[in-house]
Amino acid sequence: MSETELRELSWDEAITLASPHPYVLGVTADAAGKPNALGLGWWTICSWEPPMMAVSLGKRRYSRQALEYCRELVVCLIGEEHARGAWICGTKSGRKTDKLALAGFTTVPSLVVKVPTIAECVLAFECQLAGELETGDHILYVGKVVAIRGAAGSPKHLYSLHYRKLVAISATGEVSLAVPHEG
Repeated sequence: MSETELRELSWDEAITLASPHPYVLGVTADAAGKPNALGLGWWTICSWEPPMMAVSLGKRRYSRQALEYCRELVVCLIGEEHARGAWICGTKSGRKTDKLALAGFTTVPSLVVKVPTIAECVLAFECQLAGELETGDHILYVGKVVAIRGAAGSPKHLYSLHYRKLVAISATGEVSLAVPHEG
């Protein structure tokens, strides 16, 4: 069998083969108003007019509970220089940890939504939830984009390799390892 012939794959093998996946941070807030950052590998633009984005969160996650409460989310693209902090936000629980502080991020007020924006991001989409769909062990949330901010320049954006490590890729295709998997 040549390597170009199709063969049946496991779900894990398929997700690995489909990598890299764009990796961003989301910011929401819990019932006490505490901001919570979460790593998002499952996100996409889903409407041009009106501008809308979709994110998928695990049903048992604290971040999902926070999003259900506040119904707002800021999707932040993070540059390579903040990859370690982005990894922390995607691998720790915010239930008892201030992930933003642990990751070394600061926040600034958002333009429209109540939840803050990560000051160190290069692009931020402020979203208000418009709908949701249960999808197995995750819930797909659709948010209407109500404000957008960005920083000048062309940084390397983060991508997840099967949620085990992050790489950074520039608009010109330059690639570097941002954060390796830590056992």
